[in-house]
Amino acid sequence: MFWDNVLFASKMGNQLFYNSIFDWTIPNEFDPGHPPFLGFLLAILWKIFGHKLWVSHLLMLPFTIGVFYQLFKFITYFVKQQKKQIFAFLLLIIDPTLSTQFVLVNPEVIIVFFFFLTINGILFKNIRLKFIGLFFLSIISFRSMMLLGGILFFDILNKYLFNKKSLKSILNFRFILVYILSSLPGIIFVSWRLLTKGWLQTHPDSPWASLWKIATPKIFLKNLATLIHRFVDFGRVFLLLFLIISLFFYGKKIITSKKSKQLLLLSFSTIIFIVIAVLISTNAFGHRYFIVSFCSLNVLVFITINNYYFKKKLIYILLFLGLLTGNLWIYPREISQGWDATLAHVPYHKLRIHAIEYLNNNNINISEVASFFPNSTILDNIDLSNNKKSFTKFTGKNKYVLYATVYNLNDEEYLLLDKNYTVLKKFNKNNITITIYILNKT
Repeated sequence: MFWDNVLFASKMGNQLFYNSIFDWTIPNEFDPGHPPFLGFLLAILWKIFGHKLWVSHLLMLPFTIGVFYQLFKFITYFVKQQKKQIFAFLLLIIDPTLSTQFVLVNPEVIIVFFFFLTINGILFKNIRLKFIGLFFLSIISFRSMMLLGGILFFDILNKYLFNKKSLKSILNFRFILVYILSSLPGIIFVSWRLLTKGWLQTHPDSPWASLWKIATPKIFLKNLATLIHRFVDFGRVFLLLFLIISLFFYGKKIITSKKSKQLLLLSFSTIIFIVIAVLISTNAFGHRYFIVSFCSLNVLVFITINNYYFKKKLIYILLFLGLLTGNLWIYPREISQGWDATLAHVPYHKLRIHAIEYLNNNNINISEVASFFPNSTILDNIDLSNNKKSFTKFTGKNKYVLYATVYNLNDEEYLLLDKNYTVLKKFNKNNITITIYILNKT
């Protein structure tokens, strides 16, 4: 369990597992407002196979396979030649943010699966698949609910712009009924929360209360810069530069087909409500919020490569390698990084185990060791080891501190570490380091 998934998977899952699977009332102290959908599925499997980490990954397996299948089917709509479909698929799944989700226990894989199940239902005119996908998107999380709204927006625009239908013929009884009925789980959950708790996202005592305020103009501009960064980070800059250069030199000639325009529309219309939400709030937002857009853009890049008259293979190889190198991008420690969106974080998990073993072997009580998000929690919340010991919050006066490259600290915390602490032990692997500090004697 890593990053926000400590909350969405283990904490919420444990609440249901140890109490009642069907009581979705989460204690206020760690209730993020979202439906505990992933926790619900985990609790069911833990009841059957045991409260183990491997069981959690077992749950993710069918959804991961489902994502692979739906993405490949998605590609077949836009790319007709079988050999090219394989290369388009490879360019899509090596995206660092997408591929990272396959090694974590997280709701993103589930969201991506049902999103592309829905989109394929729309593209291939299979109303049953469309309904199933929308039905589950309405209950996984608030973000999946916003994707549902984005899909409705895309569905209308796709029919209007590319199928040349009038709005009156698009918004017929059957069309509206499908969206209303498939949205019922989300409508029921939101209504239940408002009736029982009186709030959706946060409450005055919520640990996230300060993160869901209306952004000032300064924060809005910062959010806009962050949004752009999310689309160019981890190797995607090469793909977007290629698209921009292609448009600059070839203009409309390079993106002429209906399917290219559909991909462009899909890339941005489906995330419109998420973009609005992240721009106008003070809450930080991750790369994974835009995975579905990254996927669509990657397919658009592949189609654009095939529209070139020269050096297609060379361009593909360069862009493929450029995207792959995204997993090697590690910023200076003063710059926050989306560690749950890059495979660069993978060595951390074994290093963390080695660090905990070092603490135990040297009789250093974990409860006396400070750490940072996402490690400042009960050990069982991360590895389901049934170990109820917990790292403590960093104050700058703790005797011991466990710090890892994958923790995003603020400037003050770094200053305290550098000024007040001495390195006791280091563990390194592939540019990821865990450092155990000891407080300087006075």
